[in-house]
Amino acid sequence: MRRLLCLVTCGLLTALLLAVPGGEPPVGACCPVPRPGTPVLNADQTVLIVWDAEKQMQHWIRKASFRSDDEDFGFLIPTPTEPELAESGNDAFPILNRLTEPGVRRVPYGSGISCSGPPTPTATTGAVRVLQEKLVAGFQAAVLAAGSASDLAEWLAQNGYNRTPQIEAWVRPYVEKGWKLTALKIARDKTAEQPVVEASALRLSFRTEFPIFPYREPDSTEAVAELHPRERLLRIFFVGAGRFEGALEGPTPWTGTTAWSGPVERSSREAITTALQLPSDIGPTDWWLTEFEDLWPYAPAPSDLLFRRSADQTPVQRVPRIEYYHSTLLSLLPCVMLLVLFGAPLLVMVRLLRRPAPQARSA
Repeated sequence: MRRLLCLVTCGLLTALLLAVPGGEPPVGACCPVPRPGTPVLNADQTVLIVWDAEKQMQHWIRKASFRSDDEDFGFLIPTPTEPELAESGNDAFPILNRLTEPGVRRVPYGSGISCSGPPTPTATTGAVRVLQEKLVAGFQAAVLAAGSASDLAEWLAQNGYNRTPQIEAWVRPYVEKGWKLTALKIARDKTAEQPVVEASALRLSFRTEFPIFPYREPDSTEAVAELHPRERLLRIFFVGAGRFEGALEGPTPWTGTTAWSGPVERSSREAITTALQLPSDIGPTDWWLTEFEDLWPYAPAPSDLLFRRSADQTPVQRVPRIEYYHSTLLSLLPCVMLLVLFGAPLLVMVRLLRRPAPQARSA
């Protein structure tokens, strides 16, 4: 019995010692235009918008992926005025991600170089004017001005793009408003196993009365049924003179939310503009960055996305990431309680067993 109690006591003490930590543990929007008979959908998109209200100039840098089984396809980007096209550095997006990532709250347990070519002179094809053509960021780009949606659809068909009723219906409002459309062609890596195309970062700079994001897309019901896409995320980094908010025209609310919003330090601004191959003084005097996240539904949108200065200029931070660590004092407390709870009765029992048995009295 005495040996059994000693074994139990040693086992308990060993478990308590093992419970004490020895150290801290390392804790696009755009319209895809594929070849005929090939479905294409916009996948995840990450976009940076730099808005200069004084000059009414918007710089729109997109980094997106597309999902398709086709080897090459094109897409269209609408803008209110003729854009300037240029390659932009991908390295700016990791900087933006670091700026807006959640902070860490430690809690103890128990508590580039541009490769764009010069634009060619304006060409004319029927009722569609080609304002410029150039090779930029790996794209063959053509900026178009069309007299009608049907004229533009005909130009697309003649230049290897797909002409569908859905694309013609999608482009009609832009043509009627006199917007310009940038047609781009991209080639997929034929050795890639997954049907996802990673596009290089492309900058479009254009004049506009208010900052916009071309949120509308052609009806994608048939493509969704064929490709079975996963949920997609639209992430918009918006730089302006203060906190901005996004909204659709009309009563339909936008599904996007503000994930982060706050001022940008000068050093971070210079790092971003250097990565984007832009002058450091571009945009407003003081940068304020707002990050929007939108689980962009594969459904027709009533309008494009418009941005305006928010009445609420309060900074927004992500919920801190909880990182637990072992506090020596707090970790020893349960051990002490276990020792008191189990050790004291064991010690009493040991003492009782060690007490000499009473001697029998002689008669």
